[in-house]
Amino acid sequence: MAVEAATTSAGLGQVAADDELSALALAEQRHNESELRFRALLESLPKVAVQGYDSCRRVIYWNDASTKLYGYLPAEARGQLLEDLIIPGYMRDSVIAAHHAWIEKGIEIPAAELELKNKAGMPVAVFSQHLMLAEHSDDPLMFCVDVDLSEQKEARRELEYVTRYDALTQLPNRHTFERELEEFIVTAERHGEYLAVLFVDLDRFAEINDAKGYEQGDLLLSMVSKRLRYCQRGSDLLSRFGSDEFVLAFPHLRESNDVLQLVEKVLDSFTRPFLLDGREVHVTASLGVSLFPDNGANARELIHNADAAKNRAKLSAPNRCWFFNQKIHDELLHQHRLAERLQLALADNELVLHYQPQVSAMSGRIENLEALLRWFPKEGGAISPAEFIPVAERSQLIHRIGEWVIREACRQQAEWKRRGLGGARVDINLSGKQLAMANTFKHLEACMSEFDLTPLDIGIELTENVLIEAEEHILNTLRGLYHRGMKIAIDDFGTGYSSLSYLKLFPVTSLKIDRSFVRDAPKDPSDRAIMAAAVFIGHRLGLEVIAEGVENEEQLELVREMKCDLVQGYYFFKPMSAADTTRLLTGLVGQQPRIVS
Repeated sequence: MAVEAATTSAGLGQVAADDELSALALAEQRHNESELRFRALLESLPKVAVQGYDSCRRVIYWNDASTKLYGYLPAEARGQLLEDLIIPGYMRDSVIAAHHAWIEKGIEIPAAELELKNKAGMPVAVFSQHLMLAEHSDDPLMFCVDVDLSEQKEARRELEYVTRYDALTQLPNRHTFERELEEFIVTAERHGEYLAVLFVDLDRFAEINDAKGYEQGDLLLSMVSKRLRYCQRGSDLLSRFGSDEFVLAFPHLRESNDVLQLVEKVLDSFTRPFLLDGREVHVTASLGVSLFPDNGANARELIHNADAAKNRAKLSAPNRCWFFNQKIHDELLHQHRLAERLQLALADNELVLHYQPQVSAMSGRIENLEALLRWFPKEGGAISPAEFIPVAERSQLIHRIGEWVIREACRQQAEWKRRGLGGARVDINLSGKQLAMANTFKHLEACMSEFDLTPLDIGIELTENVLIEAEEHILNTLRGLYHRGMKIAIDDFGTGYSSLSYLKLFPVTSLKIDRSFVRDAPKDPSDRAIMAAAVFIGHRLGLEVIAEGVENEEQLELVREMKCDLVQGYYFFKPMSAADTTRLLTGLVGQQPRIVS
């Protein structure tokens, strides 16, 4: 019985062992089948990129979709670190930390939209989900399942573009414009600046659409948008609001009338015809302007008021501009009309040069003549240079007018020389904007050559601010003229930067003390001290000193006492026409110089 029992016990043990082996084999078989089904599932997802990584994040699995998405072949990817393949540099540390946290602490990596990178280093948008196999073993495996989101991202970008931009002109739409304008308003308020909104409405656009068809109408709108883009400065805004309506915003204006030059530029963009269907079409526009903070506190108010001003402009005439604020509107409209009249003044011979002699302070002899621009319209009285010169500067007419002044002064000097009256040099004023034009000095040289003049016949007057702000190539040109004997004077000395250091650096021969000091010097010790200092410094530097605005004997005595070289002012001569100057010079030929005691 004991033997039988032992035999029975042994038999049961063997059965148990066989059952355990059978169960283990079955489990292993099921595991292998499961892995095969898992791999088959992965391979059956051609558009889902799946990668497998070991516990050190080295690639152990890489399907075809991963190759299409990231560019690496399976052979290239296997054995490589996850962070070296598809993880951007800025994500590297966080990805490694997240992997450690999952393995060591069981903190799963959440599914999320990510921007990874491909083999070329370009961004790849994916929805990434992670799962861990054999999580609690010594060799856990992490699988990443990435869905390509490039099409969805592109669709999202296109949708965002459509909701923010005009499809025809590619300009921001009204909503985008208002949002960006609000940001500019905040900045303008913080810095105490002005901001202008300009509403542009094409005149009679519906007639063009009807006559030429919508396709040509769309082409015209595209061409208008391109021209308006050229009117933009770096930070300006431009938007298409409606069928034929465009709105611009001009931030960072120091003064309210700074907008006038920008308005002129927009109006000027419509002076040239547009080419439609092989023919030139002239298009005009009505403009309305509102200003922050005068005409509105937010984007909606400024746009509304600019629109209202535009409607007023439409009632007046085509290609006109109306400013919402009446006071500003009246002033800027006056300047705009003045610019229009000034443009015609050149063609109508309304501009003339007058000449004011500069005389020796001691002898009264006429040494030089300053050419001064005057405007005598055919209708109405004379217009002061103080009024029209700033308009010319803002409207860019200064270049054409400046060229005319240079040529006329050279022509007149040549005429005086031909008649034996050319002993006095003629000085021409040049503005900063003229100097900025590359052809100004070329034009001066050409005119001097045309009329057979030398640098001793023509001089230049510049303000100190212009000299200080001049670029090096301009200074080099001035130095060349200086070494050829041309006289170069600093006009209105003492009213600009008044930095004495530039006097030794810049090619100047004369200082003209501003009339504001001369006027009050006899009674104001401060002005007298400034004048005395200017004369002293000028003479120590070998410069000629000229006192402007001498109108009475008391002022004359003072400038004589200070040893000024030349005097210019009503006490001797007012500016006079070329004919009167000719008579003056003729009367002085062979006579004694005028001496005023």
